[in-house]
Amino acid sequence: MLVTTTPHSLQGKNITDYHGIVTGEAIMGVNVVRDLFASVTDIIGGRSAAYEEKLAEGRKIALEEMTERARKPGANAVIGVDLDFETIREGMMMVIATGTAVSIVD
Repeated sequence: MLVTTTPHSLQGKNITDYHGIVTGEAIMGVNVVRDLFASVTDIIGGRSAAYEEKLAEGRKIALEEMTERARKPGANAVIGVDLDFETIREGMMMVIATGTAVSIVD
């Protein structure tokens, strides 16, 4: 399945059908130990590998869920994909993938 942030057209491809908006969501909990190490990283500076891994995991889950929902009505591509990352509350984050499910041909 082709997944792209391109909003309207795909070079060399023809969109034959629009199947509507599809979404995928992932709500991830971050554990206390990881929070402690991330706090230390914030104080001394640098990147938090633990949080980066959780963000990557959430993104992967949201995109996979979105593409599965796109396949159900017969789409073979999702265009105009947008990823949103939100903190729900302390220790919880949400990743949402949204796009338009379409059928394409060469």
